[in-house]
Amino acid sequence: MAGRLRYFKEQNGHYYTRIAVPKELQPFIGKTQLQESLGSERKAAERLHHSAVAKFQADMSAARRQAAQVGAVSATRSQFPLTVEQIALSHYQHRLSFDEQLRGDERYASVGFDDRHVERLKLGIAGQLADDDLQQLVGLSVRRYQSAGNHDASYGSPEWRQIARALCAAEYEALARAAERDDGDFSGQPAHPLLVNATMPEPALPPVSIETLFADYITSRQALGKHLDGGANWIRVITSLTKFLGHKDARKITKRRLLDWRDHLLNSGLAPRTVADVYLACIRAILAWAHENDRLATNEAALVKQETPKKRQTRERGYTTDEAVALLTASLRHQPPAAKTASTQESKHITAARRWVPLLLAFTGARVVEITQLRQEDVRQDGDRWTIRITPDAGSVKTGEYRDVPLHRQVVDLGFTEFVKQAASGPLFHRAKRSDGYLSAARTTAGRVSDWLQKRGLVPEGVQPSHGWRHRFKTLGRELGMSDRVIDAIQGHAGRTAGDGYGDVTLVAKIRVIDALPEYDLGLPGLEPADHQAVG
Repeated sequence: MAGRLRYFKEQNGHYYTRIAVPKELQPFIGKTQLQESLGSERKAAERLHHSAVAKFQADMSAARRQAAQVGAVSATRSQFPLTVEQIALSHYQHRLSFDEQLRGDERYASVGFDDRHVERLKLGIAGQLADDDLQQLVGLSVRRYQSAGNHDASYGSPEWRQIARALCAAEYEALARAAERDDGDFSGQPAHPLLVNATMPEPALPPVSIETLFADYITSRQALGKHLDGGANWIRVITSLTKFLGHKDARKITKRRLLDWRDHLLNSGLAPRTVADVYLACIRAILAWAHENDRLATNEAALVKQETPKKRQTRERGYTTDEAVALLTASLRHQPPAAKTASTQESKHITAARRWVPLLLAFTGARVVEITQLRQEDVRQDGDRWTIRITPDAGSVKTGEYRDVPLHRQVVDLGFTEFVKQAASGPLFHRAKRSDGYLSAARTTAGRVSDWLQKRGLVPEGVQPSHGWRHRFKTLGRELGMSDRVIDAIQGHAGRTAGDGYGDVTLVAKIRVIDALPEYDLGLPGLEPADHQAVG
């Protein structure tokens, strides 16, 4: 895709943004092309490219406006609209600038003023001239501002007369300054209210691409060990927003339009919680980062929220003992269904995941993706003790830090470590070959395990298929009187108080909690060696 980027050039291993300047704009830009070096690393160059294009397009838009004002190019009607006051101020400033240029000739200051012209300007200001008289007096200037795209008033209309009268005022004030300058006074200021109160519009700022902000935000998070999947879950959010807005310029985003987008999402059938926790959360995070890093002047999403109905809690959030036993028994006894063709055959990685992932969740309280991303080398033996290392190197960890979790004796007795010994190095529960694909593949496996359990009726209503184990693990630990801090360390939860940051939770402390967990009565004293199918 990057090779097809418009204006993206590569030369001798170096990347550039390069745009040709139209011939009619070259006198105003002073160049035949605009070029910016993007460095020699392609991915970084692609990120910088979008901003460079936006900047160059803004430069050419400003040049086109200048060209239109002097008649070098034609502008569409009202392409660059100005108020009557701004048209008057522009004309006044233009006349004073021209006066300054003429004073390079010593003869200019000795030329007098046409008193009749001055009187006609006064009549024009007062509105006492007919349309034809105004046309003779300032008609060329009215047309010049129309050609520049500053207004679309038709001859003889009330709007046209208002602009003509304003130009009479600007011309009269400019003549007054010229007369003062002839006497050596260059301090004069206009007195007419049209000019006193007028301000010219701020130069148009270059657009800020929503997609570029998203990419840069994800890059900043990845530097902190977060969003290692490249923000895959948020891509649909960015697509939805830009499609709804009809543009990709973050500068044009307003709170009102975001509220309209929120209502559109709700009317499209999305649940309030999905809108709040996925769509709005994504845009708030990106725009907040952009505002904090001076990429945007405001964060228009700061106060855009969606209320969500409180979840009804009709039972405990974790599995009961009977539910846990039924699920684990079915999981450990899983055999892949007979396949008619190779394409419909269940992969060994999925078979392994359906067998072992629920058991590992039950005895570690880990997040499901932290388990489905495990690699063979993450399961370790130190003396007679087995542990698993949950590490960002295998995909993603919410805290960004690795942690070691001791394996319960029943996990070992049921044959998990024998399965690991026979497995090839690399992921145990998915087939991704490259590390940048681990997280996505682990999420896919997690989803397939959850779907499989639900289809078999093993997940009670009100319990999340995988998260239910985290709740149960916490509950069991408290029933056993174990330290919440040690339980948090095993599960990867952040400490709740400043005091939790002092001291270390050692492997010995974790082993004490893991070993205290009771075994499940599964009627499976151990799996036969044939059930320890290796994956590779």
